[in-house]
Amino acid sequence: PKGTGAITNLPPWTMSVAPTPEEKKKFMKAMIPQLTSMGLNMRDIMNFMTTKYKAKEGLSFEDVVSSMQLRANQLNLKQVGHSPMIKDIQAVLGDNSTPRMEVFHFCDIEAGREIMSLVPESIVYLPCRIAVMEDAQKNIWVLTLDWDTAWLDGTNSEGMGVSPKMKALANKIRDNMDNVMRAAANGDL
Repeated sequence: PKGTGAITNLPPWTMSVAPTPEEKKKFMKAMIPQLTSMGLNMRDIMNFMTTKYKAKEGLSFEDVVSSMQLRANQLNLKQVGHSPMIKDIQAVLGDNSTPRMEVFHFCDIEAGREIMSLVPESIVYLPCRIAVMEDAQKNIWVLTLDWDTAWLDGTNSEGMGVSPKMKALANKIRDNMDNVMRAAANGDL
């Protein structure tokens, strides 16, 4: 696939031309050998793309959620949605054995707007989501998509179209999300 060049050369809010299904397939086929040569399977790949913290022993699901919401409010991350997936699993599938899981949606309005003005397609990653989930052993976990931009260090991030401003905004979101997740996992009230 042919790239579009520096993203800062485009007017704000300019949507990229969608790659064809064949271009997407070619791109993914080029990446798969690299991942499988490292011995990674889909579970491993998803694990690398996730930031997660195990909640302290003795905290209830509600304690974790309350701590998360309080810290998000302190950092001006607006909770813009909540998806109690477990209720749908129970209601639709009649499955009461699935561990509890809920997804919370947060937004840093200013940073989100700036990032989307540079890369409108980033809307599919927004608002930021933090999941609270029990595992098979009833441990509570706090998880999100890994926003860490450290992989850009030592590369020509400007050549990839990532301006210092965009990197700073992504890091701000990442740092605030991490702060919220750690507070939730620790039960900080």
